Amino acid sequence: MLEHMHLQRTMSNSMKQSNFDDSMIVSPLKLAIVVTTLLVVHAASAQQPPAGFTPLFNGKDLAGWRGGDTFDHRAWLALPEAERTAKNTEWTADMKKHWSAQNGELVNDGNGKYATTEKDYGDFELLLEYKTVAKADSGIYLRGVPQVQIWDSTETAKFPIGAGKGSGGLWNNNAGAPGKDPLVLADKPFGEWNKFRIVMVGSRVSVWLNDKQVVDHAILENYYDKADKALKPEQRRPVPAKGPIQLQTHGGEIRWRNVFVREIPAGEANAILQKRDDGGFESVFNGKDFTGWGGPTDEYEINDGALACKAGQGGTIYTRKVYSDFVARLEFKLPPGGNNGLAIRYPGSGDAAYVGMCEVQVLDDTADKYGKLDSRQYHGSAYGMVASHRGYLRPVGEWNSQEVTVKGPTIKVELNGATILDADLSDVTDFMGNHPHPGKDRSSGHFGLAGHTDPVQFRNIRVKKLP
Repeated sequence: MLEHMHLQRTMSNSMKQSNFDDSMIVSPLKLAIVVTTLLVVHAASAQQPPAGFTPLFNGKDLAGWRGGDTFDHRAWLALPEAERTAKNTEWTADMKKHWSAQNGELVNDGNGKYATTEKDYGDFELLLEYKTVAKADSGIYLRGVPQVQIWDSTETAKFPIGAGKGSGGLWNNNAGAPGKDPLVLADKPFGEWNKFRIVMVGSRVSVWLNDKQVVDHAILENYYDKADKALKPEQRRPVPAKGPIQLQTHGGEIRWRNVFVREIPAGEANAILQKRDDGGFESVFNGKDFTGWGGPTDEYEINDGALACKAGQGGTIYTRKVYSDFVARLEFKLPPGGNNGLAIRYPGSGDAAYVGMCEVQVLDDTADKYGKLDSRQYHGSAYGMVASHRGYLRPVGEWNSQEVTVKGPTIKVELNGATILDADLSDVTDFMGNHPHPGKDRSSGHFGLAGHTDPVQFRNIRVKKLP
């Protein structure tokens, strides 16, 4: 330890002088107190990861890190392997010129490529500490997407773009969007360590800076699609389902320590999403019988609180209650090749995809037999009318969390925390197979399940009426 070595040298030099007084002698007791204090300080700065967490930085070297940049992770994975390998070699070599391990801290000199995890992460909880200098500007990329902002909250020149509001916001979100600006100013003065806790489930991000919540379950917008002017708003995808964690360098030294991550399992992620702002939701399925439901309920069965079609049977079952504008939340689990759907504003008879406002498709997109479908037939699509964004289903056999919001002619589908459909059906004029959808402009109807004979399981079905 550097402080201890300096103290010993000072003692040695003092004792070699011919003229010294007793005050210059450090007693064994005082020396023990100093050493103990230094050991405590060192222990505080080099913590063990909390239960369930894994260190991203080992305190000694750059193992587990590569060089990265502001680069769409989907595009990165799509590069030819030789090109990606060459770029990775170049970026990592540059990163290592500017990043180093010093006394248990990961230090960047303010330049170079970003420290990027070699591993990709889906849903996770991230803990870390950082310390920077005046006028520095940095951030944390989540799944390769910018960013949880870090900057100098006292730099008046940047007040017009939000620096005075402090660090921790999702700075690349659109102006006025939730999470863009931190809820409170929580930065510590320069020279002190700041502490982040970041929870990411789907596209939803919550951030605590120095134990104060600065972002509350806000959607991290996809910076890359937003910057692509060729894309219409409905074509912009959510952030990737998986990607690296990156520590940005953007002028000014920054130090990091105690960088720990915990991968959030599907069950915990679903619970976070299902419990969020759950006031006003009413359970429409009691997990025991079909009280409150109509249609061919005898073709369904209930096991362990979940309902599914009986083998080879099905048909559209629906709530007795009628809804106009509403939010529906539920969990579902797909078997291999599973197919079902959510009937929206269903009139009580007929094919839900056409006579109702729409059918929100529920489908195992990964099944080979569905490899050549129309894009408007995959999971989360307004069947036959508007295609959803793919790649956000959990593996077959795991429970998924889904929320459907219906307001007037609009419908939004959030799957596992990612918005995969956001459409105004009144604008739709192009229908799959030129098949008309006479029910798409319905203003009210039942909420239901479309059947299709596959044993797709549903549970925790709740609906909230909207004013």
